[in-house]
Amino acid sequence: MQVSSKTTIVSAEPAIASITLDVGGMKCAGCVKAVERQLTQQPGVLAARVNLATEVAAVEYEPENIAPAQLAEKLTAAGFPTEARSLQSGEDPFRKQRDRQRQEIRQQIWRLAIAAILILLSGVGHLGNLGILSQIEFHWALATIALLVPARSILIDGWRGLWHGAPNMNTLVGLGSVSAYLASCVALLFPELGWECFFDEPVMLLGFILLGRTLEQLARQRAAASLQALVALKPATAHVLPNSLEEDNAAHHPPIDIPCDRVKVGEHLQVLPGEKIPVDGELVTGTTTVDESMLTGEAIAIAKQPGDTLTGGTLNQSGAIAMRATRTGSDTTLAHIIALVEEAQTRKAPVQQLADTVAGYFTYGVITIATLTFLFWYFAGTQIWPQVLLPGMHLGATPLHGMAQGNSPILLSLKLAIAVLVIACPCSLGLATPTALLVGTGLGAQKGLLIRGGDILERVAQLDTVIFDKTGTLTTGHPQVTDCISAVDSGVDSGSDSSLLQIAATVETGAKHPLAEAIVRAAQESGVELLAGEAFHTAPGLGVSAVVDGAMVAIGTEKWMAQHGVTLSPDWISRGMDLAQSGKTLVYVAREKELLGLIAARDRLREDAKATVNHCREMGLRVMLVTGDRADVARAIGESLGLSEADVFSQVLPAGKAEAIAQLQARGQRVAMVGDGINDAPALAQANVGMSLHGGTDVAVETAGIVLMRDSLMDVVQAIALSRATFRKIRQNLFWAFAYNTLGIPVAAGLLLPVWGVILNPAAAGALMAFSSVSVVTNSLLLRRHRFASLKSPAP
Repeated sequence: MQVSSKTTIVSAEPAIASITLDVGGMKCAGCVKAVERQLTQQPGVLAARVNLATEVAAVEYEPENIAPAQLAEKLTAAGFPTEARSLQSGEDPFRKQRDRQRQEIRQQIWRLAIAAILILLSGVGHLGNLGILSQIEFHWALATIALLVPARSILIDGWRGLWHGAPNMNTLVGLGSVSAYLASCVALLFPELGWECFFDEPVMLLGFILLGRTLEQLARQRAAASLQALVALKPATAHVLPNSLEEDNAAHHPPIDIPCDRVKVGEHLQVLPGEKIPVDGELVTGTTTVDESMLTGEAIAIAKQPGDTLTGGTLNQSGAIAMRATRTGSDTTLAHIIALVEEAQTRKAPVQQLADTVAGYFTYGVITIATLTFLFWYFAGTQIWPQVLLPGMHLGATPLHGMAQGNSPILLSLKLAIAVLVIACPCSLGLATPTALLVGTGLGAQKGLLIRGGDILERVAQLDTVIFDKTGTLTTGHPQVTDCISAVDSGVDSGSDSSLLQIAATVETGAKHPLAEAIVRAAQESGVELLAGEAFHTAPGLGVSAVVDGAMVAIGTEKWMAQHGVTLSPDWISRGMDLAQSGKTLVYVAREKELLGLIAARDRLREDAKATVNHCREMGLRVMLVTGDRADVARAIGESLGLSEADVFSQVLPAGKAEAIAQLQARGQRVAMVGDGINDAPALAQANVGMSLHGGTDVAVETAGIVLMRDSLMDVVQAIALSRATFRKIRQNLFWAFAYNTLGIPVAAGLLLPVWGVILNPAAAGALMAFSSVSVVTNSLLLRRHRFASLKSPAP
């Protein structure tokens, strides 16, 4: 079996691989800690992250020390049926998991139906003297059936968890229901004790538990639907064409259908109208329109011409086309999106660590509290408050059965202990973060916002400052050359301008920067033929140099000119300042320490730049600009966006961007950096939260904590708003889970009994426990109502 793994060799260190395991049998957060402990104790396992909501474990391990199959066997032996996720040809890696979940839901519905019938029969027996339906033996039979049929899996799983040293929610429910059943059996067999028979309690308790479990499972499946919908976008097959696309050749060699994961880079593919683009590639022949809503979240058809890029998983709408594959398999954009979303759903928020720590010891603590509750009420409570044994005490909202015949201290103590066992809910603690993450990250992926995990969400919620890179982020990243001034005659002689542009474009072919591309593009549009260059050298943030026709040519900033021994006259400095104050970016061109002239270009602000800045301010964030451009250029851009001089960093080298962020962080500010280029990678890593536009470099995308798939700066606002909303849901869920257990356990232990004469019976406690888990998942699902901000800019 092939497993989903990716291996990276790190210098002389052992090979490190990652594997995704589908883990069954996880019932609560205590199981999560047990699975993580089982995994990390294995030799060769470096780290493990387990998600309760998706039932997935992400494991980093050393392949030479342990195999994925061994990990699966260890967990299965510990009571958690596990399989390594497979990536066989054309196979959906989530299919087995979905099939298992559907089977579990079907089984739970059948168990719930049986439990409902038993509850109905039990309730009818209390309506009056109905013969056998009112006999205590009949109710014993109902309780026995409830334990042996619908509750059988709960009891077995609870016992297995206790046996393996990992008690879970089923352990607590099993202990409570069996205790109630056995106590009632003793009362039935020995009536002289005067005890009450409460066979109805385990029947109703298990019915409520199964109802809650079914609703919870359905809600969890719905929460996980977004990721599975992304996987469903992957096409199954591709039509491979001959690499030679002449009509005669293609006519004799019709397309061959193969699984998409077998397509190789460079192969030509045919895509018919109505079919999905199989892999990432470049359109070679034909024209069409493509629905890229899976990538951008907007169902707007995009016209495609030969030479345009195509993304795997998008829908070809109108024309039959041929394309050349450029990225296949796990390298495609859709595969990256799926990997990022799945990673996000296993990365926990730091706030969840407390819940996980508590959950790890939760079941042991509850068993201890239940034991202490029994001992207290049996030996002390009934002595201190003897009135609790009098007739008229209430069980939930109805009188205690049999109180009129006299109450037994041991029976009262046992009921309180059972209520403690079944009201405690470790499951709500474990579901608080992952269910909100499932919904939030899935909703973001549908809108083209990829948030890498709960830790990123928590950092976003704490942000107070956002720094934007200028070129390619606030601006379009496609500047146009506006001025080409030669030193010979200040640009009057067009021939001199052409010569300057020719030399500059030749040198800029060795650089990868928007301004370099603009100069090369201007030369091409002017019909200028480039010269031969060699020994290209780029200094990020300063300039470029190369040898052209045997002479050293340097292009760049004033500082770059000074490093090459070029002295700028006051007239040239003044001329440059005038251009910069108008918002233009300029570079000087020198050959063998002699100034040849300067070239200026203007990069337009994005249409949504102003709206984005204003929305960020409306959210209470300080907005700043950082650029390697001259101060005059940066100031002009800042003024157009309404930024003060204190909020504009200019002439900052790539390493300096990270240093500027570090200085702000040293003052206590929590900073987000928004960028797109390879030069932004250090700053993205330094920031509390890095945001990268997907159109940026792979390095920037990999470094960022949030990836914006659309070419829209407004998505910065959308990502921050969604992150804040998701983290609010996490905090609400954790508050409810902790508050529920903090208040529910004391009440179940009899806190209200001495004063108000009210206690919870086991059935009522079970209903409250089921409600706790369902409410947490339902609250997470409400995040689907999140409204995304409109493009309209708020008042500045």
